[in-house]
Amino acid sequence: MRKLHTVNKSPHTSIALSSCLNLISPQSALVLIEDGVYAAVGSATHIQQLNSPLGIKLYALKPDLEARGLIETQLLSDIEVIEYIDFVDLVAAYSSVVAWS
Repeated sequence: MRKLHTVNKSPHTSIALSSCLNLISPQSALVLIEDGVYAAVGSATHIQQLNSPLGIKLYALKPDLEARGLIETQLLSDIEVIEYIDFVDLVAAYSSVVAWS
C-alpha cells in the first residue's frame, strides 16, 4: 500500500525519523515538515538513513526550510523541495498518511 509519511521533529531531538525509516515501504514517500526539515541537510549525522536504497520519494516543505534559514543548496540531492500546494497534491495521491512526531 502506498503511504505518505510525514516527519515533523528534528532528528537531533527525536527518533521519529528513525522509526519512520524502519517501517516505510518502497512504494511510499516521506515529506519532511516543520523541524523535520533538518533531516534534509547534507551535513547531518543521520544522513545514512535517508541515503539508504529504500526507493522512497523524499520531499521537504519549502516554507519550513525558509523559516529555519535553510537553503536548497544545503540539502541532499535526492530531496525534492515542495510548496504547500504540492503537499496537498501528495496527500490526495496516496492511500493514507502516517504522521511521525
